[in-house]
Amino acid sequence: MPRTSRPLSGRPVMITGAASGIGRGLAELLSRRGSPVAIADIDADGLKQTAAGLDGPVLTRVLDVSDAADQLAFAGEVREWLNAPLAAVFNNAGVAVSSSVLDSVPDDDEWLRRINFDGVVNGTRAFLPILVEQGSGAIVNTSSVFGLAGMPYQSAYCAAKFAVRGFTDALRQELRGTGVSAVTVHPGGIRTNIARNGRVRKDPEGRGRTHEQMAAEFEAMTMTTPERAAEIICRGVERGKARILVGPDAYLFDTLTRVTPTHYYDVLSIVMGLARGRAAKGAGQ
Repeated sequence: MPRTSRPLSGRPVMITGAASGIGRGLAELLSRRGSPVAIADIDADGLKQTAAGLDGPVLTRVLDVSDAADQLAFAGEVREWLNAPLAAVFNNAGVAVSSSVLDSVPDDDEWLRRINFDGVVNGTRAFLPILVEQGSGAIVNTSSVFGLAGMPYQSAYCAAKFAVRGFTDALRQELRGTGVSAVTVHPGGIRTNIARNGRVRKDPEGRGRTHEQMAAEFEAMTMTTPERAAEIICRGVERGKARILVGPDAYLFDTLTRVTPTHYYDVLSIVMGLARGRAAKGAGQ
């Protein structure tokens, strides 16, 4: 099917997870481009900081994306606030858990699932009627490279991100002929606070690292800033892409899972080991 362009600049958008990271990057970029932005996050202080840095009209809402009723209420507020068709809904909020399956804590996995998957589903269900009624717009759901490949100590995260991918792919087919599109976003390593704010009970690799050390190690290996991620995502949405890969590592994950769908981790483990070595060497200089 030919791609349909979806202009974003100057058009209203909604973004969850906007208190930091990619969500803040999207809000700042689109606001600079003249878009009114409705932003939401459970982090009230971070949300205020994001709003303070925006250039144009903004609607803020402290929101628990795992609460379907709260999402519906927010969608109603956005509907009343709109003065033009809603161009895109960015279901972007997410959290992390690091644990082996053997040592996993069910409450931690449930917390992650309710935000990373249920939050996407709730946001889609709340805002989709607005887009369908107007006959245009995009649902943009954030998955991950861990929605392309299963990774050790990330079972809950991978499960949720694979689910986002499957949910959005199915939705895309349902929306044929409506004028509304569904997009999956697969970021690689982005310099955000997700690892620092995640839940870790102990070092799942048994190396004795603290949560702080694990977060620092992750951040040292990231390849893309939130601002650059926002640019890639917006460009992909505007060009009509159904799936957007963010960062060079995302392209590596995508290629390996296609070429060697059951042995990709053999290669990835070598690449990540080299990256850890470079990061450790850089930290010691």
